[in-house]
Amino acid sequence: MPEIRHVPDAPTGRRPLAPGAGIDAHRHETHQIVYACRGVVSVTTRAGTWVAPANRAIWIPAGTVHEHRAHGDTDLRLVGLRDNPLGLGRPAVLAVGPLLRELIIAYTADDPGHLPAERWEAGDGGERARLWAVLLDRLRRAPQQQLHLPTAGDPRLAAVCAILHRDPADGRTLAQLAVEAGTSDRTLARLCRRELGMSFPQWRTQLRLHHALLMLADGVPVTTVAHRCGWASASAFIDVFGRAFGYTPGKAFTM
Repeated sequence: MPEIRHVPDAPTGRRPLAPGAGIDAHRHETHQIVYACRGVVSVTTRAGTWVAPANRAIWIPAGTVHEHRAHGDTDLRLVGLRDNPLGLGRPAVLAVGPLLRELIIAYTADDPGHLPAERWEAGDGGERARLWAVLLDRLRRAPQQQLHLPTAGDPRLAAVCAILHRDPADGRTLAQLAVEAGTSDRTLARLCRRELGMSFPQWRTQLRLHHALLMLADGVPVTTVAHRCGWASASAFIDVFGRAFGYTPGKAFTM
């Protein structure tokens, strides 16, 4: 198992990443906001994967072992925090409105040379301190979004999840997949609720949206994404995507 890098302070600054590039597994003693103002970023821990396009950010609490991955040409912005303004002890996806987006971009515009959080937050006590105060205020108001794709622990459920990860368009019912996993659909349904925190149809929709975001970031046409991710039509995909993210997939990377 590769060594997990320990970073005392979560860095603040800008980190452009090429498609497919990433930051290997590490942890830091302070909290962090991860935001891609261009492209899509995913953050993976042992508990699963969180994915965020340009109107979402990912909260990573101190001590969480995680890795980043860029999908599409990604302009990654990182904000380190000593305190926990959200009161969250687990990763989460947050909605990013126009004001919060501009605050994060402005705050990370100049690379601070990876200063410790306490020095970077304090700034010069003037404009930067005021910017920081407003950023924190908007973070506290940012609603959480259900864009977490949890990881299954039970080998029977994990086998089914792996099948659908390989082919999100696989339309077999839970009963049909249960046969392949050597169990019953009732057992799988119970495991979904217990381990994934949602029903099987909800998890499958999350999975398909997850894969759709990554494909769109790689420039795959909307109609092709809809087909590869299991929607019956492009219009059905556009409807589900719009309800999940607040904009159509055609606008996902023109914001």
